[in-house]
Amino acid sequence: MKIAGRTIDEGPCFIVAELGLNHQGDLGVAIRLIDAAAQAGADAVKLQKRDAGACLTRTALAAPYTGRNSFGATYGEHRAALEFKPEDWAALHEYATRKGLLFFGSAFDVPSLKVLAQLGLPAIKIPSCDLTHTELLHAALATDLPLIVSTGMAADAELDQAVHTLHPARAKRRLALLHCVSGYPVENKDANLRRMDWLTRYAVPIGYSGHERGTAITVAAVARGARIVERHLTLDRTMAGPDHAASLEPEGFRRLVRDIRKIEAALGPRAEQPFECEMSSKLKLRKCAVAARDLSAGTVLGNFDVAYKSPEWGGAVPADQKIWGKKLTRSIGVDEPIMLADLI
Repeated sequence: MKIAGRTIDEGPCFIVAELGLNHQGDLGVAIRLIDAAAQAGADAVKLQKRDAGACLTRTALAAPYTGRNSFGATYGEHRAALEFKPEDWAALHEYATRKGLLFFGSAFDVPSLKVLAQLGLPAIKIPSCDLTHTELLHAALATDLPLIVSTGMAADAELDQAVHTLHPARAKRRLALLHCVSGYPVENKDANLRRMDWLTRYAVPIGYSGHERGTAITVAAVARGARIVERHLTLDRTMAGPDHAASLEPEGFRRLVRDIRKIEAALGPRAEQPFECEMSSKLKLRKCAVAARDLSAGTVLGNFDVAYKSPEWGGAVPADQKIWGKKLTRSIGVDEPIMLADLI
C-alpha cells in the first residue's frame, strides 16, 4: 500500500497526528497544531469532516448541549462551530504541505467525503463509527484513494462484511485497517492489542489508532507490527472539547515519535549472521576446544582429553563440534586450542 508514494508495508511506521476537533474550529489553533506535529516528527496530520445534517437527525441537532465541552447551545450549533469550510481545509492542506507533512481527513458522511475528494488529499480515513456505513464505503471506493479504516466497536461479522465491501481497494493494495478501541480515554486493560494479530488475516497493512493516556501502549503496538499509528494531538489537555483527555500534548507526541523510532531500530531486520557490533564479543566470549591435559601427537581424543574454554581462536574447533575419536597430528599442551587442522 502506498500513500503519496510512500510504501506503508515497509520502512518506518507512518505516524499520524490526529487533530480531530482539538482545533476548536479556530484556524489559528489548527495551524499551531500542525506546527507542533511537524516539530514532533509526525509524518501526517489529519482532521475530521462532518456534514451535521447528513450525520444527525433533526432531533439530535436540536438537542440542548450546554456542558463544559459545548461550543453551542444545541448539539447542531456545537457541531457547526467545530467545522471548517472547504476553503479552510484547502488552506490547512497547503500549510501542512509546506511544513513537510501529508494532510488528509476522516469523512463521517458522503457529502463530507465529496468535499475531501475534491481537495486532492492523498488518502481518506473511514472512522470506526462508519465501518458499517455501506453507502459511505462504496463512495470512498469510488474516489480510488487509499483508505485507512478504523475498527473500533466492530464485531467480527461486521468487520468481515466491511472488508468484503472494500475488496476492490484491498485488491489494489489501497486498504489498511487500524485496531482501535472507541473509548475516550481507553483504560490500559481495554487496549486489547492481541486483536491486531487477528486483523492480519485480511492480508492488508495493520495499524493502531490509540485513545489511551500516555504513550507506552502505542509503542507496544508498533513492536507488535503496527505500520500506521494515529494519536490525537492537543495543545493542552485541559482545553474544552471531547477529545483532549485522550490526546497527547506536543512534548508527549514528540516522545512518542522518538520512542517509536527507537523501537523500529531495535526490531531491525531478520539477520542470518551476527551483527558487526557482536563480533568482538563473539571472539572474546565464545568457547573453542582446548586440551584438557598435555596431549602427545597420535592421541585418539576421548572425553577427558578435551575441554571447551574462552576465548574462541580462529581456526580452532568450535564448542558445538564433538571431536572424540579423532587423532591428533601434533602434540598440544594443556589449555592450548585444538585446531581443525590438528585432527585426522
